[in-house]
Amino acid sequence: MPNSRLYVLAGPSGVGKGTVVNALRKMYPQVKVAVSATTRAPRPGERDGIDYYFLSEERFDKLLAADGFLEWAQVHGRARYGTLRSEVEEHSSRGEDVILEIDLAGARQIRRTHPDAHFIFLLPPSQQALEERLRGRGTEDDAEVARRLETAKIELAAAKEFEHQLINDHPEQAARELAALMGIA
Repeated sequence: MPNSRLYVLAGPSGVGKGTVVNALRKMYPQVKVAVSATTRAPRPGERDGIDYYFLSEERFDKLLAADGFLEWAQVHGRARYGTLRSEVEEHSSRGEDVILEIDLAGARQIRRTHPDAHFIFLLPPSQQALEERLRGRGTEDDAEVARRLETAKIELAAAKEFEHQLINDHPEQAARELAALMGIA
């Protein structure tokens, strides 16, 4: 992507990727974040086009067939998530840096197609903190939390694949560290 840089922020479910990115955007409103698409239903308070693009399975399939995703994955054996190619191209065509907030599978796809991107892995301060965050959201039942924690073990083991690793002990501090890595702090 000429004249722009692509940043990939990945980490397990519940680590606080969205919270850190929101803190980053409050501190640095110029930061451009690609809004992901998903086939899951919105959680309370989530808005279409702001938090995610909430797509039907059929719409997701049509975009896949048209090469409309930069990356995509089925997450936790359930909903599909992906980064719309148009979201990234819109920013890069204006020379704007863009950050993707995605999972490990998506980050690996981006590494294959955009090896010059900057890869950052967000870690929880502890396994216990990750479990507390997942349970504290109140959006998943016990079985789903257990599934996400099992997936998190695999994802955390892959942290070494990333050039940078940040611990999300305090979202504002993690956002400041992310901003420094992006060269905007």
